[in-house]
Amino acid sequence: GAKFVHVFYHFARYVMIENMKKLSVGTGIPFAEAVMQRPRNMYIAKARHRVAYSKLLQILQREHFVFQEYRRKAQ
Repeated sequence: GAKFVHVFYHFARYVMIENMKKLSVGTGIPFAEAVMQRPRNMYIAKARHRVAYSKLLQILQREHFVFQEYRRKAQ
């Protein structure tokens, strides 16, 4: 249910942040620190979220279309 999704999201976020910390050591790129900070302007943060969500949705729709085309051509 919703609680499982919430817990799984937080676990995935934690794993992602730890992985980024490990991979960014010595590169001079503070990815993990940027992820952990709270945004100063919530309006801009929400706008970026909407843009990223829309882009992800477009990518998933394009992927679905390509798979459908492959299936259609395979038959």
